[in-house]
Amino acid sequence: MRPLDERAIRASFLNASRKEVSDLNLPAGFSDLDFEKLDYLGWTDPKQPRRAYVIAWRDDEPVGVILQRAEQRLSARAQCSWCEDVTLRNDVQLFVARKAGAAGRKGDTVGTLICAEFGCSRNVRILPPLAYQGYDRELARDLRMLKLQEHVTAFLGAVSE
Repeated sequence: MRPLDERAIRASFLNASRKEVSDLNLPAGFSDLDFEKLDYLGWTDPKQPRRAYVIAWRDDEPVGVILQRAEQRLSARAQCSWCEDVTLRNDVQLFVARKAGAAGRKGDTVGTLICAEFGCSRNVRILPPLAYQGYDRELARDLRMLKLQEHVTAFLGAVSE
């Protein structure tokens, strides 16, 4: 992921009002983020724990959405729709985004299951276990990173439709 500054973050949101953008709180440790190890930037608002934000690059522009976090986390047996990790015991949570434009003003939403703490970028970078002799673990990891980016981009597209 390419680096972002606060101004680019605030300008990126598809489904947010001006007030929501102005009330946005940046993630803790924002200045120390290593964007090279991220496929998307996701965080929960520290002052509004049910509100979360996700930003990713799409067509050479940062695109962000505001999410609402479901009240209850799902068991570690649920699978994240983005990183599709099945080996780690991460909590997964339902996040819902209001659609952009007229559809969102009518109340249309899009939901997905995501790692509760937005750890997908970290998860896909873990070298997978050896599945069989000759299994290319590096290639498998690269493919997982690519799939994560595709899933995030597809979700952002669903919000913008």
